[in-house]
Amino acid sequence: MGSPQPGSLDDVAVGPAIGGDAPDPADPLAVFRIDQLPRWALVRHRFARTEVEDVDEAVDAAFATMASTIRPGSRVCLAVGSRGIDRIAEVTRAAVRNLRSLGAGVFVVPAMGSHGGATADGQVEVLASLGIREDTIGCAIRSSMDTVRIGEIEGGIPVFVDRIAHDEADVIIPINRVKPHTDFSGPVESGLLKMVAIGLGKQHGADTFHGRGFAAFADLIPAVAGYTLSRLDIPFGLALVENGYARLSRIEAVAAARMNERERELRDEADGLLARLPFAELDVLIIDRIGKDISGLGMDSNVVGRYYTGPTGRPPAIQRIVVRDLTDATEGNAVGIGMADVVLRRAADRMDRVKTYMNCITAKTPEGARIALTVDTDREALDVAIACCLRVHPGQARIARILDTKHLEWFFASEPLLAALAEDPANEIAGPAQPIAFDPQGRFAVDLPA
Repeated sequence: MGSPQPGSLDDVAVGPAIGGDAPDPADPLAVFRIDQLPRWALVRHRFARTEVEDVDEAVDAAFATMASTIRPGSRVCLAVGSRGIDRIAEVTRAAVRNLRSLGAGVFVVPAMGSHGGATADGQVEVLASLGIREDTIGCAIRSSMDTVRIGEIEGGIPVFVDRIAHDEADVIIPINRVKPHTDFSGPVESGLLKMVAIGLGKQHGADTFHGRGFAAFADLIPAVAGYTLSRLDIPFGLALVENGYARLSRIEAVAAARMNERERELRDEADGLLARLPFAELDVLIIDRIGKDISGLGMDSNVVGRYYTGPTGRPPAIQRIVVRDLTDATEGNAVGIGMADVVLRRAADRMDRVKTYMNCITAKTPEGARIALTVDTDREALDVAIACCLRVHPGQARIARILDTKHLEWFFASEPLLAALAEDPANEIAGPAQPIAFDPQGRFAVDLPA
């Protein structure tokens, strides 16, 4: 018998078929146990450090450029979304303070489409999970899933707006992060225009949008947002940009007249700052947690180079993805778990079907909730993921482990990756390579730095 060929089952301990012991009936996946794993080392990757140090000062400066658009005595609605944006509660509180100083009344509405299980209370809970509560921001939060149809754009596509924002506010100001979207590409992706077009449209608006398919979003978002801006008093929005450490690097007031043009520029800026994995190819990527607070897709497709339909065409090319858990802040919304190849049972068990299904149904992507091969331990997950790879000898597998796709400063990388990483001064190999260790319960013995 010749030496094992990469990608063959000769690389895997498969019981008596290759002369090993009979598999333990209490551990049926032991048949896939890898006898030889590569060692790995902790790596630190440094990103650009441009950061907003003082949120209050930055918000004050932004409002100073638009103060003339707010009339004393006007009722202002702040439209705030559901993503895990850095210091979003501080930004919202500072916006409330500025509006009050200009003599305006102010309240907040959740502008998050169908999130929070598409219920008014659920959307308030989502804001609370971000630290946005009436006692922390200093104004009322008013939530309803009711909408007003304000018209339609060419093609008969209806345009919806949150009823409270439409009926009870003189002015609406959206606050949102500008970044590349996870489901589609275009000059304008996630940002102020998307919040105006979809977030403020609640479940009705989001469902109508997604019913056209993500391929239409690049054209629909500017068209619907432009229609809404022409009919409601939305003088400006607060655009937020984050750096590679998921920290705010810019807070800017963008006038409605320049929103389309400026968002394109900010989208490109955000894309250049986005934290990415410093690999061209991986055999196995282990993700400790996914969630809506990490990405609208649970894991960012711009980071993992993969979407439900296959590779995005941007690196890295990853053979297999393992998901270990959900974040606490996602509150059971496991959308995006369908991009994984192997899932830990604890992640699958934490799925809230109502929240996850509502998200997937609204987005018309049921594949987002599909559960892949499900195992009980980290050891089983790694063994099965490697066994599913092509042309890989287990001892030379290119493996990386990250906390999530938003926090990529620290990660583990297996030895076959270390030489290339060391050539980039942005990477620091934090210590010698060590065996991939597991505790008696089969969990990884070492956690990543938070």
